[in-house]
Amino acid sequence: MPVLISVIICSYNREKYIAGALHSLVAQSFAREAFEVLVVDNNSQDNTESVCRQMIAAHPQYHIRYITEKQQGASFARNTGADQAQGKLLVFMDDDAVAEPDFLMNIARFHQRHPEVAGFGGRIIPRYIPAEPRWMSHWVASLVGNFDYAPEVTEFSFSRYPLESNMVVTAEAFRAVSGFSTVLPGVQGTLRIGGEGKDFFMRLKAKGYRIFYVPDLVVHHVVEVEKLTPAYLYRVASGIGRGERLRIEKGAVPYAKKLIEYLYKLAGSVIIALGYILKGQTAKAWPVIQFRIDVLKGFLGY
Repeated sequence: MPVLISVIICSYNREKYIAGALHSLVAQSFAREAFEVLVVDNNSQDNTESVCRQMIAAHPQYHIRYITEKQQGASFARNTGADQAQGKLLVFMDDDAVAEPDFLMNIARFHQRHPEVAGFGGRIIPRYIPAEPRWMSHWVASLVGNFDYAPEVTEFSFSRYPLESNMVVTAEAFRAVSGFSTVLPGVQGTLRIGGEGKDFFMRLKAKGYRIFYVPDLVVHHVVEVEKLTPAYLYRVASGIGRGERLRIEKGAVPYAKKLIEYLYKLAGSVIIALGYILKGQTAKAWPVIQFRIDVLKGFLGY
């Protein structure tokens, strides 16, 4: 049976969770002969390699490969995984995510019913450890990967797109846009230059490809609450703005338009925060504003 699906997991120092991600894939209801898993280690300094090789040895009947990419950044690692993938469909999943048992089966079913669709993605549910913090809200949860676009299969609007930790694209379409832009590498050390997923899907849409949300494609994303420090949240949020500054067209007009958009969203965050205060949920108020301040700071180069 030819390989239909290539699951690409880019990993960096996730010895604690990579085994869970792989276990969720070997527990799939989908035929093991029809998919492969490629773990792309992006310079991990912990025992990620050892954990992966133990999983490979424990499950020789599955097509699991461990490869490396020395150029730091998720975009480099994803492109390397895609270059070596054999499947018709490329599925990208995080190294601290857990796929539900029918994840791959539902991907194959959707593709079979809609072979003309080049890209799609699904739901991401945060798995907070030990519990969701009191200050977390819908407006901030995107920073930890929370994503639920619609209750039914829906084509994404022009400005919306799947998140990289639960996205599917045909290998043909991936190559048509030359993969992820390495100008937007993702995390590099303590610096984040984000927006690589947005850039990728905007380029697909510009070529006429249609992108859909499929709600029964579900992964759970592990979120260690103790790591959600102000410094971490700033790195993620500012990375959005930093990446957007690189992504937009050069020139004063596009820059001014994006700056106005971000100021508008900052003003909106103040209104949302006031709403939380009036409802007695004061812990949720400031993080909403801080999120927008951090995005703006990243865009301005701070």
